[in-house]
Amino acid sequence: MKAWQFTGTNNPLQLNEVPEPHAGPGQVVVEVKAAGVCHSDVTALDDPGWMPLFFELPRTMGHENAGVITEVGEGMEHWKVGDRVGLAPVMSDGDALGYGKWDGGFGPKLLATDDNLVRLPDEVPFDLAAMATDAGLTAYHAIMAVGGAKAGMKVGVIGFGGLGQIGARAAVLAGAEVHVAEMKEEAWPAAKEVGAVSCVRDAAEWVDAANPRAGGDFDLIVDYAGFDTTQKAVNAVKRGGKVVQVGLGKPTFTVATNTILGKSIEGSLGGTVADIEEVFDLMLRGEIRPGYEEITFDQVGEGLERLKNNQVLGRLVARFGA
Repeated sequence: MKAWQFTGTNNPLQLNEVPEPHAGPGQVVVEVKAAGVCHSDVTALDDPGWMPLFFELPRTMGHENAGVITEVGEGMEHWKVGDRVGLAPVMSDGDALGYGKWDGGFGPKLLATDDNLVRLPDEVPFDLAAMATDAGLTAYHAIMAVGGAKAGMKVGVIGFGGLGQIGARAAVLAGAEVHVAEMKEEAWPAAKEVGAVSCVRDAAEWVDAANPRAGGDFDLIVDYAGFDTTQKAVNAVKRGGKVVQVGLGKPTFTVATNTILGKSIEGSLGGTVADIEEVFDLMLRGEIRPGYEEITFDQVGEGLERLKNNQVLGRLVARFGA
């Protein structure tokens, strides 16, 4: 079978012939039906700081996956061939699909364990499920578990892409007043559709330009972008407020010390199987229907280039077969 593999920093993914996996003890084989294409894949391709995550090269990438079990190993009899599943991207040892020692879903089949298997309701399509496993998981965990969005809070969402649209909707469903900062104005109608009260191009607009020292009045801002936006988020939250950093648009950011006093910044990475189950449930009920563009397996490499060049609105999901 062929798979899209990472071979080193600043190299495009290569479509290589690889052996089919077979289930060992405690493992199952999943036939991938859909795989999300993520900004962190782009970062890994371009940033040498990510190289320590790759113990062995080449490595098949792709950490947002959903599919069907085709082989069951010893000790995994509670799963059966034909079960529909989503796959959490991070294993209990901190290793992740598409990095470390685990091949990801930019190939027709991959190995999974009880660490990351999540039962997928029949009514949730594979493309949405793939989004839920990382974009949904990460977005939901950041705004709900780490940020604590709830009724009565004024919440800002920076970046209304694959993660931001899910995070914004989750906060709206929790009863929060949600505002969106998104430079692509063509995304604003979708933001309003999920319940955002207002949209601006730049999070700096959340602070009165005539009186910047007064700061903003947000209880919580989740930065799903990370493109020199963290300082703007800090400026816009009130004393006692929180900024949750998720986006990896740039590898570093700088925050003025005097602006963070009385406020907090917390990074959010991934989430739990329970978060994925909650997102699956919201999708099943029709409460969350994020926008995405479907591409084919052969277009994965091209899709990463489009993400890198900021040419994608929403999320890219590669479909495999029927």
